[in-house]
Amino acid sequence: MTQPANKRARSRVGCLLAMVALWPVLAFGQSSPIGMGGNGLKVGEGRLHPTFDLEMRVDSAAGYFPPPGNTTPGVVTDTLSGEALLHIRPGFVLELPGSTVSVDLKGYVDYVHYTGLLTPGSTAVSHIEGLGDLKLTFNRESPVSVEVGDHFERSDRTTSAAIGAGVLSLFNEARLAVPLRPGGGALEVTPQVSWGVELFKPLGGLAPIGCDNAPVCDPTQVNGFDYSNLRASLQGRWRFLPKTAVVVDAQFNYRSYFQERTDPALLLHATAGVAGLVTPKISVTAKAGWGKDFGTAQGSTLLAQLEGTYLMSQTASIKVGYARALEPVATFGLFRDDRGYLEGQALLGGRLTVRGTTSLDFLSFGNASPRKDTLFRLDVGPHYQFERWLIGGVGYLLAIRESSASGTGINYSRHEGYLRVTVTY
Repeated sequence: MTQPANKRARSRVGCLLAMVALWPVLAFGQSSPIGMGGNGLKVGEGRLHPTFDLEMRVDSAAGYFPPPGNTTPGVVTDTLSGEALLHIRPGFVLELPGSTVSVDLKGYVDYVHYTGLLTPGSTAVSHIEGLGDLKLTFNRESPVSVEVGDHFERSDRTTSAAIGAGVLSLFNEARLAVPLRPGGGALEVTPQVSWGVELFKPLGGLAPIGCDNAPVCDPTQVNGFDYSNLRASLQGRWRFLPKTAVVVDAQFNYRSYFQERTDPALLLHATAGVAGLVTPKISVTAKAGWGKDFGTAQGSTLLAQLEGTYLMSQTASIKVGYARALEPVATFGLFRDDRGYLEGQALLGGRLTVRGTTSLDFLSFGNASPRKDTLFRLDVGPHYQFERWLIGGVGYLLAIRESSASGTGINYSRHEGYLRVTVTY
């Protein structure tokens, strides 16, 4: 249900205060795993590293499940329920370096088991998720190189800003890029083309969840958001100083929808600015530009990014920034995202990594639509490398979403805690 305006205002102020209060903690923010693990399996000139993750997660908004004592098939409650989940993720990382051809491939399969410990009847929505990412690079060190890649992901965290919780996303994007480095590499120009497809399905929800059949919060109607996206882009970088560059990014997106309930978007983005070091410890990225849709929506807005990174030491850094984006979305045509974010990372004693990220998004949908959403995210937690091949970690995630539209799928507070063990050979 839609929350009263005064309650939404208090929550937004609370989110902003939380970001300020957490500043000292988030200085120890997010980082990648400390080591790749063991020696792996030799494959040509490279290595294959098998991986295995075991994770126990408690999620306060895991999905929509049958009510207690229900015996009628296809009936679920109209509120998000909590559950304890078990993630079992076997995977691998393949690295084949080479000056002529190099290969980087990683992937995993994730079996998500709903245990039924907190919400009996949830086990029926246990499912498979997964990720695969491939990058082939030809003639990496030459003035003209070629990059071919593909990214595949199946997850319950969708990329659509209009859809809330309780939905599975199947996404795949193929890409081709040709980096050009004339004159020794000070100037780099990269034309790129990519084609992506994303399909949505309800995560076990077989009945409406209390939003007057609106497609944005009825899990049985999410296939109306299925889309195909063709993107052509041109990126340029000119290093006029050793550690400072002028950056230019122009891209054109053709977004079409399989259900044809929304007209295609023809969206042009163009930004330019500078990126580099201001001092030996401070780097800044500042870009501005314009985005315009030449399709039916006819929306346009200023695009911008201002980001600063402070290197507190060789093993600790903090990043703060603001970005405005304009992107296509089904039903509404377009949405604008004004996002502030804060990230930090620190490596302590060579083994302990403490990390944290937080962000606050203000989403505005369409030109004539009154819908406004606010989304606050927080992700904190340490992980520790016991051995080169063994990493353990814990974490806490908070997501608060408020919308002027109704529906529990887009109005919720989600708390998640997890314990994870990662083995890499």
